[in-house]
Amino acid sequence: MKYDFREIEPKWQAKWDEAKAFHAVDNSEKPKYYTLVEFPYPSGAGMHVGHIKAYSGLEVVSRKRRMQGYNVMFPIGFDAYGLPTENYAIKTGIHPREVTDRNIEKFTSQLRRVGFSFDWDRVVDTTEEGYYRWTQWIFLKMFEKGLVFRDNALVNYCPSCKVVLSNEDSQGGKCDICKSDIVQKSKTVWYLRITEYADKLLQGLDEVDYLPNVTQQQVNWIGKSTGAFVNFSLKEVDEKLRIYTTRCDTLFGVTFMVIAPEHPVIEKYRDRISNIEALDAYKEECAKKTEFERTQLVKEKTGVRIEGLTAINPVSGKEIPIYISDYVMMGYGTGAIMAVPAHDERDYAFAKKFGIDIVEVIKGGDIAVAAYTGDGEMVNSDFLNGFTNKKDSIARMLEHLAEQGIGEMGVQYKMKDWAFNRQRYWGEPIPIVHCAHCGMVPVPYAELPLKLPKVNNFEPGEGGESPLAKIESFVNCKCPKCGGDAKRETDTMPQWAGSSWYFLRYIDPKNEDALADPEKLKYWMPVDWYNGGMEHVTRHMIYSRFWHKFLYDLGVVPCSEPYAKRTAQGLILGPDGEKMSKSKGNVVDPNDVVDVYGADVLRTYVLFMGDYASAAPWNESSMKGCKRFLERVADLVDLVKPNGGNAKLESAFHKTVKKVSLDIEELKFNTAIASMMALLNEVYEVGSLNREELSMLIRVLSPFAPHLAEEMWETIGGEGLCSLAEWPAWDESKTVDSTVEVAVQINGKVRATVELPLNCPKEDAIAAAKADTRVAPYLEGKTVVKEISVPNKIVNIVVK
Repeated sequence: MKYDFREIEPKWQAKWDEAKAFHAVDNSEKPKYYTLVEFPYPSGAGMHVGHIKAYSGLEVVSRKRRMQGYNVMFPIGFDAYGLPTENYAIKTGIHPREVTDRNIEKFTSQLRRVGFSFDWDRVVDTTEEGYYRWTQWIFLKMFEKGLVFRDNALVNYCPSCKVVLSNEDSQGGKCDICKSDIVQKSKTVWYLRITEYADKLLQGLDEVDYLPNVTQQQVNWIGKSTGAFVNFSLKEVDEKLRIYTTRCDTLFGVTFMVIAPEHPVIEKYRDRISNIEALDAYKEECAKKTEFERTQLVKEKTGVRIEGLTAINPVSGKEIPIYISDYVMMGYGTGAIMAVPAHDERDYAFAKKFGIDIVEVIKGGDIAVAAYTGDGEMVNSDFLNGFTNKKDSIARMLEHLAEQGIGEMGVQYKMKDWAFNRQRYWGEPIPIVHCAHCGMVPVPYAELPLKLPKVNNFEPGEGGESPLAKIESFVNCKCPKCGGDAKRETDTMPQWAGSSWYFLRYIDPKNEDALADPEKLKYWMPVDWYNGGMEHVTRHMIYSRFWHKFLYDLGVVPCSEPYAKRTAQGLILGPDGEKMSKSKGNVVDPNDVVDVYGADVLRTYVLFMGDYASAAPWNESSMKGCKRFLERVADLVDLVKPNGGNAKLESAFHKTVKKVSLDIEELKFNTAIASMMALLNEVYEVGSLNREELSMLIRVLSPFAPHLAEEMWETIGGEGLCSLAEWPAWDESKTVDSTVEVAVQINGKVRATVELPLNCPKEDAIAAAKADTRVAPYLEGKTVVKEISVPNKIVNIVVK
């Protein structure tokens, strides 16, 4: 059969659209299957082949599920708010709406050209008013329930983007968007109390099927620890410094305290502090450092002792000095720490630098040389002396703290509340009004969506002010509560907002009365299989699980976890082995590949290039190998004969169907394709096959190369669309070989291989080996000393 992809691919894409082949039916009697991929951010550069790989995994699963009789929902949409579009709009003067629409059109064209089986009737765009109305609705529900608050805080600020960033968006002290260095800035920030859901987020991980490293990353990100809160009294004033520690058993070794330079106790008692000017100067220096710089373990220890305030060790009663240092932050824990230099490396370095006492409380090291961080017998610890088990020591100290009223057991989380605002134009407006009399007042639900005003100037204000603040017609309004003059909130939501619930809107994308119909939610949720990048398993996944659990508590959604299963794909690297980027000039455009090779070759290659979860470099010659493979498959039509093939080939077909079927479930697409390639070689060796055998191959190839499969299906007289044909079953008995190749050794050296019936009796195996023409010469004139037969493996004849 002639394989002309330029003719075949548009033909079958049109037929799929006409037949609505991939349309998901709400509340169908068929079993449902909801497959989800991370919807793309529609950048001006368009898609690259990495996007194709990201979507191809569940594309194959979705196509297989349809053929298995499932009602499959495989949707796509666009996460279209965000800084890149706004920055482009500022640069070019083109409105972000126009830029977004143009980019979505380009992405849609690319996706359709590759032949993805998305349900195009369910497309969502997070920037559409009908969508972000419900993003604002969820925000207001959180506001009602006390999960939204404002606070003054030192924030991560990008001077280049002129925007406040969450910790998650500024890892390593760099802006996630433009990669510039961030600085610390004091600002009023909107927060979502995600920490209220920390335990639920951890517990929910027991209910789902995530890759082990996905689960572990979430556990680490949430960072739950169990320890103790301990109160240290101040000698000079009636005040306590509260600390949190996971090692309260080492309290007798505390010889100093460190508090954040911004700690309120400094301002409160500044008149008592004789070196306040030195503390102010140090605090000013800290403000120039990013959080990342301040908390680095390997750096010079700096700090200033507070002259005028002294702490009392609550268990020993000893006076201990208090220092300020940059590595203690107000946003982490209580803003104060106890220091045990004998058993903590950072405390040890600090104590050595400032000449502070070092008291050993755990035997096992030499504190004259270094801190000892291992376990051992408790010493210099009064009632804990002699304890050798850390767990028992901690339990005993917790009892003491409770008895004395100086502390109690507590829990802390590494995860912080979510900084939830941006000082930019292209985002969802925060639906809050500020009234001098009523305070913060929510926009009434009936007035949602609070629309983003149309403006010509998107430039952010100096000092981190939102562009919306310059629009008086937007800012000035009436208070919904008292009717008096009021001002609108001018910050917008971060890009993560729209992606925190998009999987729910796919279920009912046109609903004007609710974010989705409850019956449809009940039918489709949870998502059966979610696949995406490893870079999103903490931020996006934790945020969206938080929103979903909140909606579950409200009774809006029917299940507590949104995703039953989560897997991940690896990157496609450039031909140079580096991550694809425009600046490196190593980006491969899928359109260029489809122009030359066709969509089916591209689809097959991105899944054949290596382990799906691992990174792999783009390789043009390997893609040509996939092209030859599909051309050879197309030619099989000409080898079909009524009595084609043989028993051995029949077994090979059943083995291949089994292999492909099972490999798809494990995302082992490369070995699935390899097994089809091996089958192809066997067919060509035999020289013919029958129609049913070709039908089996076409159907298992269909999820990978659907256009070619459809054309071949039509050519052999297949009924309806191959994409909706029944997935072939394999006969287990036919996957077991009836014969086996056995090595024949003479004195331990392989001299031949013979084909024997499976589980051939020893006598027959040895006789067949001796009769082989390649073996007989080695036996001539020799005496057989020993004959060994290992069933289905080897025959060894010892001669002399």
